[in-house]
Amino acid sequence: MNHENRNIHINDVTYIIETKDLCKVYQNHSVVNNLNLHIPKGQIYALLGRNGAGKTTTMKMLLNLVQPSSGKIFLFGKNSSDFNKKNYHRIGSMIEAPAFYENLTAKENLEILARLRGRHRKDTIEYALSIVNLEKEHKKLFREYSLGMKQRLGLAAAIMHEPELLILDEPMNGLDPIGIYETRNYLLQLCKEKGTTILISSHILNEIEQIADVIGVIEKGKLLEETNLQKLYQHRRRYAEFEVSDVKKAALILEHFFYISDYTIIGNSLLRLYEKIDSRADINRHFVKEGLAVANISVHTGKLEDYFTELVGGDEIG
Repeated sequence: MNHENRNIHINDVTYIIETKDLCKVYQNHSVVNNLNLHIPKGQIYALLGRNGAGKTTTMKMLLNLVQPSSGKIFLFGKNSSDFNKKNYHRIGSMIEAPAFYENLTAKENLEILARLRGRHRKDTIEYALSIVNLEKEHKKLFREYSLGMKQRLGLAAAIMHEPELLILDEPMNGLDPIGIYETRNYLLQLCKEKGTTILISSHILNEIEQIADVIGVIEKGKLLEETNLQKLYQHRRRYAEFEVSDVKKAALILEHFFYISDYTIIGNSLLRLYEKIDSRADINRHFVKEGLAVANISVHTGKLEDYFTELVGGDEIG
């Protein structure tokens, strides 16, 4: 048998996860389409996409919870088809809503997981609960937990065996601002101090911007772009945003009278102009002269939300 193993080094980067032409088809509907991901060792990789873009399905295939229709997955430099159960113990995960026994406490739920996985340290459970600030909730049953508490227990279950790789689907969902802050700091600490590789999906783009080293954007199962955040910042552009009564007419005016082609239309009323920004007063006068109502003009520097919007052609993410 030909076992395909590879240490993945591209530009001196080792990839803990690599997918090659990964596909998943359900009833003739392509959910993931020729996906090629490159997730570097010891970094935080953010997978961004709208609802239904294929993020969760991709994570499930990486964890062997869903079988790919075609393509290959390499984990820790080995073809995942050659993996045994012990290799998956190197991975911690939280996919969709965490599932626990409703009539047990957090400690009792984690005790069951510890028996199945084996303890990595004597204080495994206490350590995990303290990380997510649930150590004082020792009497409360899981069914009495808020959504945020359930998310925190799910994270505790994912990290209690100190995995080399964490795969987290929307870990910030349901957390209050303090919980988001604490989770963000813990993930950064895991990555920077322990070298844990983290794959995370999220719709909270400003949080991703604060923790991610690399981002991948998928739309309808296809990878639109994969770049590190440092390069993304280098290409962030300044733009003028016009809120107008007729965005299509405004676009025609830009092209016909000002010879401007570098702009983006957002929804029914917003137009973002990436060139000749200093001419916005003249542009505004021409808009009004041509019968357009201009409600607002503002100047911005592009953020991750703007980058995502440009790529997928809309402002909804999840």
